[in-house]
Amino acid sequence: MKVIPFTIPVPKDKSIILQEEQLIQFYPHLHQHAEAQITWILKGSGSLIAGSSVIPFHPGAVVLVGANVPHIFKSDRIPKRIKQKAVHAKTIFFGGHQSIRGLLDLPELKKVSKWIDAYRFGYYVPANAAGLLTQVIEAIYKSEGVHQIQLFLQLLDLFTHIHSGTAISGNRDSEVVSEAEGQKLNEIYNYTLEHFSEDIQLAQVAHLAHMSVPAFCRYFKKRTRKTYINFLNEIRISEACKMLQKEDAESVQEIAYATGFSHSSSFIRTFKQITGITPKKYQLLSE
Repeated sequence: MKVIPFTIPVPKDKSIILQEEQLIQFYPHLHQHAEAQITWILKGSGSLIAGSSVIPFHPGAVVLVGANVPHIFKSDRIPKRIKQKAVHAKTIFFGGHQSIRGLLDLPELKKVSKWIDAYRFGYYVPANAAGLLTQVIEAIYKSEGVHQIQLFLQLLDLFTHIHSGTAISGNRDSEVVSEAEGQKLNEIYNYTLEHFSEDIQLAQVAHLAHMSVPAFCRYFKKRTRKTYINFLNEIRISEACKMLQKEDAESVQEIAYATGFSHSSSFIRTFKQITGITPKKYQLLSE
């Protein structure tokens, strides 16, 4: 497997490309493309890995993923017996050619252009802050021509007024991922997402990447700007956040064990390091 380089087909008479998907699960492979994308998740939940960020996503959220940023929306596990479409998303692709870039160079759009440059890797807006964004995305899907572009520029401007989102981080020194790097990262990401609840050893993951443990640790830190253990903990806490939001959520101790922690104390400590709050407070804020 590798980072799959997508080519988004751009019609000659369109500056933005709309794509609506209703599937059993999100596309399960790490991929990248020259276009930035804005995705509104109407149905489905899971973990987004983009750049060097790991973010749990839920229905109603809106995500901006920057151009050429390797990413994967990994759906939560779905029982094999379930065949209905568990995913519904609407995406707007833009910026793969010069037409939009030219618009953003206008003096009146200086604020929008600066915001996009500041969040070049992407930006995640949770459902509770995405109301106006989703309304405009829906309107874009129902419009055409000049009015559609007007609405799209309005959508970009709305992003600059949201302050409760999460910036997606990345490595500015190595933005485009090579095929060899992509193969390693895809193997590592998918293995971690499938086995995060287990006692994963560095030697196991290094073997997947066909590297020694020291070489793997250096490679992963250079490519993602974090250690593999930090990445693994982010995956575990991402899953824990989703479990804590359920109405029939298990106890903190049970969630700790279910997400791969051997002690609830280490789970609580790691949870606070990553989210800034305790699991109990996160649960209260999510109600």
